[in-house]
Amino acid sequence: MSTSGSSSSSRKDFDVKQILRIRWRWFGHPAVQPPHNPPLGDLFTGRGAGASPGECQSPSVSGCSTSNRTVNGAGTENNCQVAVGTSGNGNFSGNSSCNADNRKFAENSVGSRTVNLPVPAFAAAAAGDSSCPQSFSQREWVAPLSLSHSRPVTDIERPGEGSSLPQPPVPEAAVPAAEEETGLTTGAENNNNNHDDSVSSSCRTSNSSATLSSCVSMDPCVSMDPCVSMDPCVSMDPCVSMDPCACPEECVYTSHTHADLTFSKMETYLRTKQLCDVTLVAGDRRIPAHRLVLSSVSDYFAAMFTSDVREAKQEEVKMEGVDPDALWMLVQYAYTGRVELSEDTIECILSVSCLLQLQSVVQACCTFLIKQLHPSNCLGIRSYAEAQGCTHLHHTAHSYTMENFVEVVGGQEFLLLPLEEMDRLLSSDDMNVPDEETVVTALLNWVRHDGSARQPHLPSLLTHIRLPLLQAQFLADLECNPLLRDSVECQRLLMEGMKYHLLPHRRPLLQSPRTRPRKSTVGAMFAVGGMDATKGATSIEQYCLRRDAWRQVAVMSGRRLQFGVCVLDQRLYVAGGRDGLKTLNTVERYDPDSGSWSIMTPMAHTGTGWVRTDNTMATHRHGLGVLPQRKREEDPQARQWSFIASMATPRSTVGVAVLNGKWSCCAPMAKRRGGVGVATWNGFLYAIGGHDAPASSLASRLSDCVERYDPQTDAWTAVAPMSISRDAVGVCLLGDRLYAVGGYDGTVYLNTVEAYDPQTNEWTQVAPLCLGRAGACVVTVKL
Repeated sequence: MSTSGSSSSSRKDFDVKQILRIRWRWFGHPAVQPPHNPPLGDLFTGRGAGASPGECQSPSVSGCSTSNRTVNGAGTENNCQVAVGTSGNGNFSGNSSCNADNRKFAENSVGSRTVNLPVPAFAAAAAGDSSCPQSFSQREWVAPLSLSHSRPVTDIERPGEGSSLPQPPVPEAAVPAAEEETGLTTGAENNNNNHDDSVSSSCRTSNSSATLSSCVSMDPCVSMDPCVSMDPCVSMDPCVSMDPCACPEECVYTSHTHADLTFSKMETYLRTKQLCDVTLVAGDRRIPAHRLVLSSVSDYFAAMFTSDVREAKQEEVKMEGVDPDALWMLVQYAYTGRVELSEDTIECILSVSCLLQLQSVVQACCTFLIKQLHPSNCLGIRSYAEAQGCTHLHHTAHSYTMENFVEVVGGQEFLLLPLEEMDRLLSSDDMNVPDEETVVTALLNWVRHDGSARQPHLPSLLTHIRLPLLQAQFLADLECNPLLRDSVECQRLLMEGMKYHLLPHRRPLLQSPRTRPRKSTVGAMFAVGGMDATKGATSIEQYCLRRDAWRQVAVMSGRRLQFGVCVLDQRLYVAGGRDGLKTLNTVERYDPDSGSWSIMTPMAHTGTGWVRTDNTMATHRHGLGVLPQRKREEDPQARQWSFIASMATPRSTVGVAVLNGKWSCCAPMAKRRGGVGVATWNGFLYAIGGHDAPASSLASRLSDCVERYDPQTDAWTAVAPMSISRDAVGVCLLGDRLYAVGGYDGTVYLNTVEAYDPQTNEWTQVAPLCLGRAGACVVTVKL
């Protein structure tokens, strides 16, 4: 097979794949059988001279097959070896055929030292059956080719330069540098004029030098291509590996549709009643199923079929008290993961799923029922959830009932409530009602619905009604009600309520669970302004006792410090104060119902302090100015201010509350204090927190002390202190408890809030403010 030669410049343009294709064409000649010389071992494969035929089975880059090939009259073996030797004149003595099927090495006739060596990647080839015109200088050693890919190897490496075999000393003869660099010999070209393309463009040999160039490895176990490994055991490319164990993730196949397909097939078996090993009997319906599927979905069936019980071995299992249609739907759910919920089936499905312990279905049913909550059905859902043990659904339905109690009492479910449910409803403090009269009316309507059966239970139910907190006129009308008139116990309870109204000075002695108002009837607490980290808060926060939460509801028109707030006709009036530069006399009004602000008539004089009217309280903290000796009040009808009785002594950072209608001197407190919070409850005045200034140390300035003033004895008594010291604390009465809001602890402005119960003499923590503040004006509005 003839080939065309290539010039020296074109050799550099060849890449490895092009060279491999050329070599494949050049060396595709049949081998010539040599007469003698047995094969030697292959150093690269670890085989000795006595290796058995057919040992070299690895694929060769040069494309060698199992056919034979001889060099220098070497014997024929199937070992994929090449023997290189020298005769006395340093030339090949045989006609070596460059076949691409096999490579062999043979010893020379004079017994010179022979080393197994891979055939060079490229050799000169002649057309037809001509032998390869390759010659080697006479040497006592033959070094292996370099396998490095970092540089082209152009000469046989000498001992000590990468050879792995012990070699004799290198003769003085050296290969010319030009020949080493180019791999070209002019002698070979001049002696082979009949073969223009007899020398490879990449690797050539010379008669005068022992030059043997190699750009690729002939070893079948080492990859020559930096991108594709030819050896299934060794990869030289860090990105591509032919080894099936090198990349475990490529050896694992995961089917994402396996579960769906498997259960779909099992559903087919269910519908065709194939491979079923159990039958569920519910009423007149027989439902075939597979134990494995049921046990994998339901903890109930898992315990039944995997325990040592009778049902575990029975072919038919009776399901007592189970709706057949609901059971069939849930068996289908075990195979498909789907179940249809509707208002007609939700009750049965929830009952059976609770029995079978299908928690995902139970949760889905509860979510469905929560979305269906309405004043007309919330009581029924609440009772059903309690019977099934669905605590989350029961809590949600109960909260919905309490929130919408006014609408609930007008429904049919309320009139059908059993006695126990009615008793629990009336004893709750969380129902959202505007007043206690609404609760009494609902109770009487429930009794009238079945008077003969329910009227005997009226006295016990009436103990949950806050009769002392009813309006006096409404309480008097109850005395003549036919349902209450003939009951001695009911009359006794009504008399207790009347005494609470007739003897206000005895109210501290008449305290009972019936004097504790429901949370929704006490109104809301507002914290207005104060000093915060930004040197002046303008926001207003509202506290809901029933939800135990604060939220911001409004913002004042501007910053105010040391101002006063009062409540008049369920509206908040903000008066006076300082804006940081000057003292103000402006007044603005906030309506909680509409959330709107109105500008009111300004005061006649500027000043700081607080304003107080009617039965509400507002305090002023951190005052640097002085409250005038004369106090001003506004007539809301005439929209004008006028002076009233003056205090005996000018005061700053004063706390004010109304206990009686005139100025008079009282007993002093046990501790002097400024920035104190004051409030009244049941005829007692409470002074809470504050600071004792001047003082020698910061610790002595702040106070957690709480004192109570009894106007009957004109004496102060210490009660339980707060949990922490608070200066400039806002204090307010909400329901039957006093609240200490915010304040300053000497380091930060506090957002914590605690409530004091005068009946138990204990403080408890409640929800914190949204913004820490001190000197806030805190008032209560009946919404």
